[in-house]
Amino acid sequence: MSRVFALADLHLSLNGDKPMDVFGDLWIDHPRRMAAAWDATVASADTVLLPGDLSWGRNLEEAGPDLEWIGARPGRKLLLRGNHDSWWGSMNKVRSALPPDCEPLHQNAFELGRWVLVGARGWLAPDDPYAGPSDAKVFERELGRLKRSIEDADRRFDRDRPRLAMVHYPPRLEGREPTDVVSLLRDAGVRAVVYGHLHGEDHAIAVRGERDGLHYFFVAADAVEFAPVELPLEDLA
Repeated sequence: MSRVFALADLHLSLNGDKPMDVFGDLWIDHPRRMAAAWDATVASADTVLLPGDLSWGRNLEEAGPDLEWIGARPGRKLLLRGNHDSWWGSMNKVRSALPPDCEPLHQNAFELGRWVLVGARGWLAPDDPYAGPSDAKVFERELGRLKRSIEDADRRFDRDRPRLAMVHYPPRLEGREPTDVVSLLRDAGVRAVVYGHLHGEDHAIAVRGERDGLHYFFVAADAVEFAPVELPLEDLA
C-alpha cells in the first residue's frame, strides 16, 4: 500500500499579500521549508491529505500561485476547504483550477488503498464558548456535507473497509465534550480522523491519540514542523 500523509494549514500567500511571519518567527520563510520537507519525504505514489486553510487568496486568480505550489509537490493531493479558503467557490471552478494530481473532498469519498476517506470542513460547535448566533446554522450545514460524504462511501465501497475522516475544525477539544461530528463519525465506522485549524497556544487543547475508539491526528503545519505527517494506517486497520 502506498503511504498516506497529512498536513493542514499551509497558509500559503505566494503573491505576498499575507506574509505569515507577522504571526511569529516560526512562520518565517515557511513555504520554502515546507516544500523541502515535503519533497524529501513524499513519493509520487503516496497520497497527501490537506485538511484546509491552504491559501490566503481571495479568489482563484489570487490563489493560483499557491495551488501551483501544491501541484508541484510529489504525490496525489486530496484537498479540503478551511475557514480561510475564500478562493474555494463552486466545485466546477475549483476542479478546473486545480493542478494535476489534486482533487477536492466535497460531499464525496475516496479510496486510499484498503481505506476509504470521507470528510467535510466542519465548523465551530454551537456550544463552543466563542460561538455566535450564526454558527449553529453553519455547523448544521457542515454536518449535512459530512453525511453526504459518508453516504457516497456507503454507495461505492464496502462498509467493512476501514474509514478515515478528514476535517478542518477539531471534532473535540481537551476539556470539552465531543461535538456531534464525533458521534456521526463513530456511527459511520470511521477509525481515525485528521484535522488542523488550531494555532499557537491552542495547540495545547488539540486532542491527539485514541479516544473512545477514534484515533485523532492533529496536523496543523506549525504543530508538526511544517512537514507532512505519515499516518500509521496499517497499525489501525
